Amino acid sequence: MSTRDVIARELERLPEQDLPKLLEFLRPLQEAQAENVMPTLAAESALAKDWLTPEEDAAWASL
Repeated sequence: MSTRDVIARELERLPEQDLPKLLEFLRPLQEAQAENVMPTLAAESALAKDWLTPEEDAAWASL
């Protein structure tokens, strides 16, 4: 059973009045994940201008 499955099972057992507390806990986790992804995506698009060229492909073709 995956961790996601275990969490889903526990979520079903959680009383309704505790769901707002869970949501308060989850939101910062989601925001931290988004903050970690954004620099990677920004770098990827910036570097793509230089990397995704026929000249760059030719330079790496022999490796």
